[in-house]
Amino acid sequence: MRLLRFLVLYAGLALMGNPAAADAGRLIALADGELSRIQFHAEPRALDLPGYLDADGGEASLADYRGKHILVNFWALWCAPCVKEMPALNALDGAIGGDFDVVTLATGRNARPAVDAFFEEKELVHLPKLFDPKFAVARAAGALGLPVTLFVDPEGREIGRATGDFVWDSPEAKKLINAWISDES
Repeated sequence: MRLLRFLVLYAGLALMGNPAAADAGRLIALADGELSRIQFHAEPRALDLPGYLDADGGEASLADYRGKHILVNFWALWCAPCVKEMPALNALDGAIGGDFDVVTLATGRNARPAVDAFFEEKELVHLPKLFDPKFAVARAAGALGLPVTLFVDPEGREIGRATGDFVWDSPEAKKLINAWISDES
């Protein structure tokens, strides 16, 4: 049934001359199992997000990642599902590399020493330590709960979002990410 729904959606969107929607349809078809909870948009959505803080307390923004495919993950130390998925996000970032990055934003009250200890304990060597202490970025992105992960294309537009925790380093997730990257390369 899922395959039939995809084929009808994909053919209809392609015939209507909407390649972005057709690509979204193809990603939806690849998002099987738990990944079927990811919401891909028919059209990329502009993101106008404020800056955030880097590990040294300096200003940073998503513009620093322009030209790359990124997953922007809003998380917090006090969020059990967030903590659970961080090692998988780290593994995904290490496995894909290239023009792909996972951008993790510690959202809300997350003391830097505690984040440092968590990153060390979990050996999160591929993820950046970034901070959104006042929920400004999360709020602007419409992240109403945690964790939320945005799929952001090289032009800085949101093409999809995932709410809740996922096993980001699963073979299915890697296949989905690689398909997304190859679609837009």
